[in-house]
Amino acid sequence: MTATLDDADFPAYTMGRAADILGVTPAFLRSLGTAGLIEPERSLGGHRRYSRHQLQLAGRVRQLLDEGILLTAACRIVTLEDRLTAAHRRIIELGGTLTPDDDADLPTPTHPDIVTTNYYPTPRADRSTSPPRAREHRQPPTS
Repeated sequence: MTATLDDADFPAYTMGRAADILGVTPAFLRSLGTAGLIEPERSLGGHRRYSRHQLQLAGRVRQLLDEGILLTAACRIVTLEDRLTAAHRRIIELGGTLTPDDDADLPTPTHPDIVTTNYYPTPRADRSTSPPRAREHRQPPTS
């Protein structure tokens, strides 16, 4: 029994309880199902049941929405974050190690060539900085 309670993927929460825990409406949880982020298990009576892991994902989406990110983008971000976390777990399970560069919470440094943008070329010494002179208007030859 305790193994079931310790399992983050065990569908232990009803929709109402899950919504209360997250401070959202049941419609929000259904929208995450429609968006493809969360597919809750169903009880024998057909009711949606959510796991702790699914609640963590839903909470992260809610946080991103509060920051002004659209639902589809928030779901994509959360999916990628979740996959990265799973990949890191798998690396460690296989005996690998993660370096500080692998920390997903830290932004990846920008390549030096990209940081030093040169949108406008610097004026060359052989070019004058004065405005261009007006061209002379010539009359076409008459025959």
